[in-house]
Amino acid sequence: MPAFGYEAVDQAGKSITGRLVAESRSAAVDQIIGRGLFPVTVAESEAPAAVTLPALLFPSHVSRGSVEAFTRELANLLAGGVPLSKALRILSREAAQPAARKRWESIHDDVVGGMSLADAMSKWPKLFPPVDVAMVRAGETGGFLDVALEQIADFRSREQDLKGRVKAALVYPIVLSVLACAVLTFLLTFFIPRFSAIFAEFGGSLPRLTLGIVSASKWVTRRGGVVLIAAGLVLLAARRVVASESGRRIVERATLRVPAVGLVVARFALVRFCRMLGTLVGAGVPLVSALRVAKAAIGNQVLADAVSHSIEEVQHGAPLAKTLLASPQLFPASVTEMVAVAEETGRLDKELVRLAAAYEGELDRRLRMLVALAEPALLLIMAGLIATVVIGMLLPVFTLQDLIR
Repeated sequence: MPAFGYEAVDQAGKSITGRLVAESRSAAVDQIIGRGLFPVTVAESEAPAAVTLPALLFPSHVSRGSVEAFTRELANLLAGGVPLSKALRILSREAAQPAARKRWESIHDDVVGGMSLADAMSKWPKLFPPVDVAMVRAGETGGFLDVALEQIADFRSREQDLKGRVKAALVYPIVLSVLACAVLTFLLTFFIPRFSAIFAEFGGSLPRLTLGIVSASKWVTRRGGVVLIAAGLVLLAARRVVASESGRRIVERATLRVPAVGLVVARFALVRFCRMLGTLVGAGVPLVSALRVAKAAIGNQVLADAVSHSIEEVQHGAPLAKTLLASPQLFPASVTEMVAVAEETGRLDKELVRLAAAYEGELDRRLRMLVALAEPALLLIMAGLIATVVIGMLLPVFTLQDLIR
């Protein structure tokens, strides 16, 4: 059993420190209280663990998989009738990651100390975002905590699946772009200088295309380091601009205006908004509070501004569907019509989740179409650039006799 170091106060107010062995931190607290002391701090004294590379690089990192497993297993234990404190103790004891075990133990201790589960989870915002806390709070208030936790786990699973598909769709175009840059760099720094040296020995006038390529090769060879440094500085400046609110708005506004890409970004935001809002409303969260939390999940500040307008209108009694009409870029007319019908029939949560699933399928099709169009376009650009370089260096070969003269 683990050992715990503690600091406590006796009935006379004197500070006392010591160590004891207990099954868990709660058991250690019970032992301290049984001795007539009032515990101040109780911390586990762990034996030195083997140092691994992940633990060395990320000593306090808790993976998304661990958080999702914690949420889902807690829901299963509560649904099976296990008390909350005991369920938290079981999960903290069975956690595979040391960092996750410490987090779950902290949540357990807070709950045992009288804090609600939502408040205990809110102390770890990197692990449990506001939407999770809001749903847990609604579940605790309404008496359906296990259902709320299950919905959180399902939502996070679908969210990661959607993000995974988006990233997978971008892999091939990025690989093609990197490959094209690598091939052009090789041609300009290795291939062309050898040809240009041969042409210089013969003298004569070279074709304009060849002269232009040779000049570009000399410029890249001589100033390649400066170009790399400049590119790095530009990237750092771009990151700083995007990190600022005004710069991020400019970039997001420009992205939304790009044909095809802007529509994909808007649909991705719509899917996230509808699924989160539907999940929150279904969990019993009030509509205005659910809108505030769902707005943060959109991921695009320009589109989130439209939801801010909707929140203000809904607070003044306007129907949700009517407020969404002000942002047709994010909410198409068909969506607002279906939301209006759902509000009238009292099934807004189910309709929002259904819309998220439907538009997620459309988003997947648009992503595949966009990648299908991008692949031949990138191949054509890459082939055109390489062919231009090769042709430019072969043109003097056809007039080699003139060059020799």
